[in-house]
Amino acid sequence: MLQSITTARSLLIGQGIELRRLSHVKILSRDPTTIEVAEGGYGVLFRFGVVVLFNVPALAEATFLQRLNGFVIEPFATPTVETLEIAVIPDAAERLEEGRLILPVAELSLLQVVADILAKSLVLDDYEQRAAGAFERIEPLAERMQSGGRLPRQANHLLAHIGEILQIQHRMVGRAQVGEKPAILWDHPELERIWQRLENEYEIGERQIALERKLDLISGTAETLLGLLQDRRTLRVEWYIVILIVIEIVLTLYELFFRHTP
Repeated sequence: MLQSITTARSLLIGQGIELRRLSHVKILSRDPTTIEVAEGGYGVLFRFGVVVLFNVPALAEATFLQRLNGFVIEPFATPTVETLEIAVIPDAAERLEEGRLILPVAELSLLQVVADILAKSLVLDDYEQRAAGAFERIEPLAERMQSGGRLPRQANHLLAHIGEILQIQHRMVGRAQVGEKPAILWDHPELERIWQRLENEYEIGERQIALERKLDLISGTAETLLGLLQDRRTLRVEWYIVILIVIEIVLTLYELFFRHTP
């Protein structure tokens, strides 16, 4: 039985890629955007900042990423990289076995489906790390609120937390479309089975649900703290008004009973 080995490398290189501007490369497909990077090597690009390369030598990869840099939105200094070894064994059942993906063929459409899962898994990992960082930053504030301690006077960083969470939610739903099937399945419905199997193996759906719950918790906590700060400021303003009214009454009484006394 003939067997060939190829390597898939998924790289998160920035916040996004301007795919529509790509014109200096040989584009094999637009949905997903697939190009020929080297002889026998392909790259699948996603607008949420991930590139998945199949069987691309290191030198060709470095050259390609350098050429692509001008189309990357907020490029990262050091890309996040994950690799997957793929063994192509004719007539074999598609499966993940000891960290290796077994495929019966290495058709481009099948590699595009694999790239979709690898890209979503990588960007989910990035979102999970961002959410964990936001959770760690806001947790002390929640504990301070529970213990009755003093809350910070400035609301700017709470608004920053809320903005960060909204940004992650927007990118996850709007750009990455993590919970949606790739458009290629409309043209190749026979690939839906392998896509679902890979989605289950990488726990895409479960991770998305867990991330959404964490984001909702962080956002709710930040909004609650912000509401408390606003209430405290409102109460302080009301006290200022009461004090001013009292001062005005005292001055009026002084005018009536002391300054006009003969």
